[in-house]
Amino acid sequence: MKHISILVPQTAVIEAIADPRYLFTAVNEFLQASGKQPLFKVELVAATKEVRLNNSVFSVHADKLLEDIDHTDLIFIPAISGNMTCALQLNQELLPWITKHHSRGSEVASLCMGAFLLASTGLLDGKKCSTHWLFANQFREMFPNVDLVDGSIITESQGIYSSGGANSYWNLLLYLVEKYTDRDTAILAAKYFAIDIDRESQLAFMMFQGQKGHEDEKIKKVQEFIDGNYQEKLTVDQLADMLALGRRSFERRFKSATKNTVIEYIQRVKIEAAKRSFESSRKNITEVMFDVGYTDNKSFRDVFKKITGLTPIEYRNKYHKEVPVLQA
Repeated sequence: MKHISILVPQTAVIEAIADPRYLFTAVNEFLQASGKQPLFKVELVAATKEVRLNNSVFSVHADKLLEDIDHTDLIFIPAISGNMTCALQLNQELLPWITKHHSRGSEVASLCMGAFLLASTGLLDGKKCSTHWLFANQFREMFPNVDLVDGSIITESQGIYSSGGANSYWNLLLYLVEKYTDRDTAILAAKYFAIDIDRESQLAFMMFQGQKGHEDEKIKKVQEFIDGNYQEKLTVDQLADMLALGRRSFERRFKSATKNTVIEYIQRVKIEAAKRSFESSRKNITEVMFDVGYTDNKSFRDVFKKITGLTPIEYRNKYHKEVPVLQA
C-alpha cells in the first residue's frame, strides 16, 4: 500500500488539501469496485493537531502529526495563500520534515503556490518547476536558483513534482494516479471528476500583468510607453533612444528589470490586447491583428500560438461564447 501524506500548512488553500484527499480516496473505491485491493493510505499531516485556515472559517484536523510519520511514499504540499514571505515564515517547521523524508525516498509534489514552500527546502535548486502564472515574477525573485517554466502544467524531476496555477493541479493529481495505478484508472478518475486529462499548458489562462514590480523607474516609463502605443510599430532602437542608451545596454537593463527581452515584452502586450478583443468584441482575426499592430497574418498567428498555446481562432472560440441557457 502506498502511503500518501497531505501536509496542512498554515495559510493553506483548503481545496488543495481536500481535493487530493478526495481523489485518492475515490481511486481506492474504484479499485475495490473492480475487485482489487485499495492502494492508497491517505492521511492529513500537520505540525499541530488542528490548523485553522481562512481566518478560522475552516478548521482542519490532522490525522497525524509530523513526528508520527516514520515513512511515507508521497508528500503533497498544497497551495498556500496570502503574503508569501509571511506564509513561509509560519511554515518553517515543515521544511526539515520534507527534506528528511525526501532523503529517505519519499516523492514530493507541490500544488500551485505550494511551490513556494517546496522551493524553500532547496530541493528545487537547479530543477524545473511550475506554479501559478500570476506569481511567476515573485517566485523568480525569491528563488533564482529554480528554473521556473512559464505556462507549464506539470514538471517532474527526480521524484519531485509541481503543478501550474489553481485547478491545473488536478492534472498533476491524475498524472500521479496513472503513475501509481494505470491509464484506465486515471481515465476513469478524469471522467468521474470531469477533468480534461493530459492538458499540458496553462498558457491560455495567463494574463500579462506588465511586470512592473521592479525599481527601475526609467524602464517603467518605457513599459508604459509600450503599453500605450502597442498598436504602433515599435523598435528597440527607438525605445533605447528614449533613455539615451545604446541598444545593447538598454536590452540588458530591460531584461534585468522585467525578465523579458524588449521584443518579448512588446509581443506579450500586443497579444494581451488581442486576447481582450477576442473575448469582448465581434471583430474577426484580421481586424484584431491590425488593431494590435501586426500586418503579417502568419507572424501574428505564430506569436499568438507561442504565447497562449492556442491559435487565434481557437482562443476566440473558447472564450467568446454565449453560454446556453436552459429554458424551463
